[in-house]
Amino acid sequence: MTMRDSAAEADRALKSKHRAMWAQGDYPSLAAEVIPELGTILVEACGVGPGRRVLDVGAGSGNAAIPAALAGADVVAADLTPELFEAGRREAGKRGADLTWREADAEALPFGDAEFDTVLSCVGVMFAPHHQRAADECVRVCRPGGTVGLLSWTPQGFIGRMFAAMKPYAPPPPPGALPPPLWGDEDHVRALLGDRVTDVRAERRTVRVDRFETPEMFRDYFKERYGPAISVYKNIAGEPERAAALDGALVDLARDGDLGTGSDGTVLEWEYLLFTARRAG
Repeated sequence: MTMRDSAAEADRALKSKHRAMWAQGDYPSLAAEVIPELGTILVEACGVGPGRRVLDVGAGSGNAAIPAALAGADVVAADLTPELFEAGRREAGKRGADLTWREADAEALPFGDAEFDTVLSCVGVMFAPHHQRAADECVRVCRPGGTVGLLSWTPQGFIGRMFAAMKPYAPPPPPGALPPPLWGDEDHVRALLGDRVTDVRAERRTVRVDRFETPEMFRDYFKERYGPAISVYKNIAGEPERAAALDGALVDLARDGDLGTGSDGTVLEWEYLLFTARRAG
């Protein structure tokens, strides 16, 4: 086996693990119940409308792709984990949205150069392990003058801190893989895209999350539904002391971030970076 063949096999194995991670739990319900507005925020920031051909990278169950279709665009929702599409198709049917669902690796998109007017991703492409490859693909498939729009959790925000809390209990990342919340760092994204984009707009915002009555309810909800959290707990299965420590770390995270008064349950604000730019050329 050549080095190239070995690298390709390792990449296939890594992507298989990523697909399995997001297929477990119930990410579609989490996206719909906890952060339903984020997709629409990104679609509006990108100026999506009728006549636009739009690609949603790491679309999941369509949190951004469905609003883009409802805005009149011709939309392709692409994701490495097609198991998420069933929920997306149901939601699209309920809302009267017509779009195409396509299994695709964000680091090797099966589309032609300059094929889309808008390439966007709502907390999706940030989970591709090799950031530069994914960024290169987003730029490649966007036409010159088209829009690249990204909404990503920041390292300093609640979800970024959650990943930091889980890191000691997770398996070591594969070579070359970078932490997902780096996509929420403006300088990092600018470096990934370089001079291939112009007219950059970047803004840090927060989304209010108030559906959890207690920090423990937040922890249990994510343990049951969120693929990355489920994978970390599986990694320490059979180690009750470490599992208890992670339980405590996630409860502490929610308790420290709680902005509520007690009577209104646990109130959290999750910070994200809203980044839009125009493809140069």
